[in-house]
Amino acid sequence: MWKGMLSFGLVNVPVTLYKATRSKAISFNQLRKSDFSRIQYKKVAGDGAEVPMSEIVKGYEVSPDRYVIISESDLEAISPKASRIIEISDFVKLTEIDNRYYDSSYYLVPDQGAGKAYALLLKGMTEANVVGIAKFVLRNKEYLAAIRPTDQIITLSTMRFADEIVPAKELDSYLPTDVQLSDKELGMARTLIDTLITEFDPTKYENEYQKQVIKMIEDKAGNEEFIKSADPTPRYLDLMSALQASMDAVKAENKKKAPRKSKKPA
Repeated sequence: MWKGMLSFGLVNVPVTLYKATRSKAISFNQLRKSDFSRIQYKKVAGDGAEVPMSEIVKGYEVSPDRYVIISESDLEAISPKASRIIEISDFVKLTEIDNRYYDSSYYLVPDQGAGKAYALLLKGMTEANVVGIAKFVLRNKEYLAAIRPTDQIITLSTMRFADEIVPAKELDSYLPTDVQLSDKELGMARTLIDTLITEFDPTKYENEYQKQVIKMIEDKAGNEEFIKSADPTPRYLDLMSALQASMDAVKAENKKKAPRKSKKPA
């Protein structure tokens, strides 16, 4: 996804960024019930007319039905400069970071020749039990990031900025107040909690609903409970197939347009 330098102090570590998670969500296509053709979405204006991409602009609503128009050049002028450096500005204790700040997770893998510097940073952070805080640019967007050691590899977690966190105080009116808890009630709660304390093993928690959905799909497919879409639009499995089909279509079209040669008498 990204190649660059992981920097702390005067030490630069060439690294490559890889995703540390993968989505397992199951998605469905929407089909028309009568013939099972795929549903398509069109962009239309308030009058119902379809709008081509060439006529669509970005607008920010400043008040009802009043917009500030933002052009691509406006955004390009203020976009963060592309950088290949993740510079750690601070080291903090892991326990000081609220979990609400964490977003997406990635692996940072050393490039060739960077093994020693990478191992130095990995071991140093592990022994000090600290997390590096840094900023970096990915796909023209600036991110705050937490750099930390996990399972003998350096991970990077993108973080939300402070103004993106909803303060708990905003929900005070929904929280219980003036609740009286007896010593007996607290004692029983603590006893129950103590009996459930164990080491965290993420593999023991499975997405049961997703397993049931997959089983249902497999059962239906096994019983041949599937349909053929009436959508005439062909769908190609790979790029080469799509290119070959396009070339064949062009040749066929050119053949139709070519003038017919009159037959010469024998």
